[in-house]
Amino acid sequence: MSGLVMERIRHAYGNIEVLKDVSIIAEAGKLTCLLGPSGCGKTTLLRLAAGLEAVQDGRIYLKGKLVADGKSNFSIPPEKRGIGLMFQDYALFPHLNVFDNIAFGVRNMTTERRTWIEEALKRLGIAKHRNSFPHVLSGGQQQRVALLRALAPQPEILLLDEPFSGLDVTRRAQIREDTLTFLKECGVAVLMVTHDPEEAMFMADHIVVMKSGQVVQAGTPVQIYFHPVSAFVARLFGEMNVFEGKVENGQVATPLGPFPIPAIPDGQFAQVLARMEGIRLVSGRDETALKTCCATTGRVEEVYLLGRSSHLHVRVPGPFGKGEAVLHVRVPGVMKPEKGALVTVFADPKQVFGFPLH
Repeated sequence: MSGLVMERIRHAYGNIEVLKDVSIIAEAGKLTCLLGPSGCGKTTLLRLAAGLEAVQDGRIYLKGKLVADGKSNFSIPPEKRGIGLMFQDYALFPHLNVFDNIAFGVRNMTTERRTWIEEALKRLGIAKHRNSFPHVLSGGQQQRVALLRALAPQPEILLLDEPFSGLDVTRRAQIREDTLTFLKECGVAVLMVTHDPEEAMFMADHIVVMKSGQVVQAGTPVQIYFHPVSAFVARLFGEMNVFEGKVENGQVATPLGPFPIPAIPDGQFAQVLARMEGIRLVSGRDETALKTCCATTGRVEEVYLLGRSSHLHVRVPGPFGKGEAVLHVRVPGVMKPEKGALVTVFADPKQVFGFPLH
């Protein structure tokens, strides 16, 4: 198979097991993203793929060829694996200019490769810095140089370790988009590490969610976002409204009304998670909306304008009219209702999830 295959990888540092039977595939021409919190094993997996760590247990294949086997202690050196690696801090050579940094790993500088570098510099908008040294470049420009240096030797797979973490917020989105477009044009297999779910959703064709050294879910961004297999995966994508209760008649009572959870037996306790952006508001009392699943009325308590969206706190009655609850709601654009204003609150069932309460 083309691309990278890692089979049943186990790895430990002393007595601490950081990878527990992990298997992943990064296909050629696609971007696969390792997503998870710090310490879940993402970077260790990347280092094993690159050959910077010895495989203790499991196998690694690159383009169908075995490059590492923990059982037999077989390992092809990093420089012979045909892998491009872009570090989090870019690690550019300060004594080399931009062109020479990019050309550093090219063993045979043909006219074709030289032309590729010159065209790539133009493509990413840094041709005028061809002869500049890294210290005079902005963070975004250094990121692009590091990317081209990793791609210049024509690797079989490109490994990216938090490639955008050092960029300021105002430039990050544009540089991410430019990088993704360029990678798609190159057609190389890409394995990227990030702890930013928005970045993973934007960049990846395939997301591998990791927790405590294990893969907990893998799939497309749409599958991961709309069909999380656990509360952990659902919570990765932002703050949630969380309700707990006992399952009765296949549903759980919540402040948004009864939510069906047929997969959990009656009598067991469950948690219901509703995304902030999955909750909608309508001014006043909307009888049509109240007839839908997951709907109620409430009063606006707080409003926070965040620019692209507004964050509201809405106080609603508790289940069966007992007590009260405060919902956190994110709506696009500017929404500035008066405090205390009556609103109808209803949720998109596709963004409300039920899981057993462990």
